[in-house]
Amino acid sequence: MTRFLFLIPLVLSVLWFVYLRVNGWTLRQGLRGFIYILIFSSFVAIVYTLLLWLTGR
Repeated sequence: MTRFLFLIPLVLSVLWFVYLRVNGWTLRQGLRGFIYILIFSSFVAIVYTLLLWLTGR
């Protein structure tokens, strides 16, 4: 399951890109959303890394 974690930011970014295009916004206007996706994905990666380290796996 953890080998598919890279899909989280990929899918979120694609969905955000589609949302921007459907509503006629530019990538520049949607930059903050991509930053939030990056922060959220980093947080998830850190939590999973910490859990793996704590459980000794």
